[in-house]
This record gives sequence, structure tokens and C-alpha cells, in this order.
Amino acid sequence: MTKKFTPTPHDAVFKQFLSEKETAKDFFDIWLPDEIKALCDLDSLKVESGSFVDSEMKNYQSDILYSVSTTKGSGYIYVLIEAQSTPDKLIAWRLMRYSMAAMHKHLENGHKQLPLVFPILFYTGEKSPHPYSTNWLDCFHDRKLAERIYTQPFKLADVTTLEDGEIMKHRRIALLELIQKHIRRRDMTELLDEIVTLLSYNYYTDNQIITLFNYLIQEGNAKKPMEFITEIAKQSEKHEGALMTIAQQIEEMGIQKGIQIGEQNGMQKGKLEGIQEGEKQASMKIARQLLEKGVERDIVKLSTGLTDTEMSNLFKY
Repeated sequence: MTKKFTPTPHDAVFKQFLSEKETAKDFFDIWLPDEIKALCDLDSLKVESGSFVDSEMKNYQSDILYSVSTTKGSGYIYVLIEAQSTPDKLIAWRLMRYSMAAMHKHLENGHKQLPLVFPILFYTGEKSPHPYSTNWLDCFHDRKLAERIYTQPFKLADVTTLEDGEIMKHRRIALLELIQKHIRRRDMTELLDEIVTLLSYNYYTDNQIITLFNYLIQEGNAKKPMEFITEIAKQSEKHEGALMTIAQQIEEMGIQKGIQIGEQNGMQKGKLEGIQEGEKQASMKIARQLLEKGVERDIVKLSTGLTDTEMSNLFKY
């Protein structure tokens, strides 16, 4: 027999059998480890969609995904079965990927904790026994290092717990850490001396400085941002031009002008609209400057908060 009535007959017959609840219960009774089987209320067994979409919006699919309630209170266990007739050296990684996708779907459905997902590879290939490991850590070149990374708590770089003096020793990353540690906690003018000191090391490009100070003005709480930046510019010869440009933009088109427009109108609504218009004009002018200096479009968009339409219209006028 050579004619195939379905493009993937192995998958079709497998899914047809295992989609039946009673057949699936027998499968699990045979193949699930006792420890996992003891947690499962097999009467609650339900076939779920095994289709997932990854971060690049490409569809991929496990063969069958089941959900089952636990026998120990509220909770879910998923059993994921992948049928394979051709050996795949990275099958363990595929099973891990499918498991993570099932967890993600579970969270998207409103649950607050990750479920257990138990993957099973159902192998029926010509080559026997199955030639590759089903431990996903064996998919790495350096298994021992991978095991240390993925079986221990992930590294936490918590700058909120560091003393400022320690941050000041962190070379080219120090300025970013210092600003982001205090951006929501302190008036940025209190950090003027530290910022000037770090700038004096000449670690940073103008693009980095422009992006960082634009972020500082938008998200920080410096009471007099123009005076703050002007003072730093006076003490930072290398970046004086870039900083003074930002200061001038704030003076010309920033928040203070927006407030003045609103106050002149004598109405709270006018004041609010003036503030918003001033902020928008300042953001657009800074965005144009960043783009002209070669800063990537996505970074400019994030830094200024402009929409795609506003970004597209920057150079039309």
C-alpha cells in the first residue's frame, strides 16, 4: 500500500485514538509515572487545543494536550503528548517549548499560578530504540553549565539595594543604574554631583546622553529641569552641546510654556491642554534630533512616547 489518504497518517491515527477520553485514560494509566498519576483526577480529563503561537507569531502545535484537575485541591495538570515517527535530536527542546506555551495559555485564561505540564514523547520510528535524550538539558553543548543555570534561581541585578557609592564604581553602566535607582524616589537635582562625576569619565556617547536625559525629564521629578540640565552641561565639556540642546528645547517648547498658555486662558481645561501641547511639541522636537543623530527609531519612540503616526509625521513639516 503506497497511496496516502491523509498527508500525515501517523499523526491522524494517533490523534483519532487519543482524542477519545477512555482511550486516553488507559494510555495515562500505563505511561504516567505513579507520582504524577496519583495527582490526577482522570475523570476530569479534557482535550485542550494543542496549537500555540510564539513571540514571532508563527504557529506550532503539539499533537495532543490534555488538562486534568488534581486530586489535592484546586489546580491543574496538563499532559502533553507528542507523537513522532522520525527521530529528532532536539525533541526534548520542542517538548519544553510546548510545555512553556501551555503554561502561558493557562495564565492568559486568568489563572495566577503556573500549572504542571507533563510531556510525553510517543515514538514509533523505524530506528529502535529512540536514539536521543528526552532531557532538554542535553540539547545544550555544555550540559553541566546549562543545568546550573536552569535549576537554580535566576540572577537578580537589584540596583535598588545597592549603595550609591558601589554604583559609582560600575564604570559604563553606573550612570544608567544611578538614574534608574532614584528616578521614582528622589529629586534628580540631588544627584547633580554624582552625574557630573560620571560624565567626566567620558564613558558615554552623545546619543546615550540625549536618550537618558530625555528619559530623566519625562519620568523623573526634577523641579526645575531646564536649570538642572543647564548646570550639568556647564560642568560637562564633552556633552555640553547635546545637553544644552535639550535644555533649550525645554525652555522653548516644554512644559513651562504649556502651563503659561493654560494660565493665560484662565481656565483649567485650557491649562491642561496647554501642558499637553507643550509636552507633545517638546517630545517631537527631541525625537527629530535623536533620529538625526542616528538613534534607532524604536528607541526614539520608547524614549518620547510618540505614536507610530506621530513618528511618521516628524519630518513632514
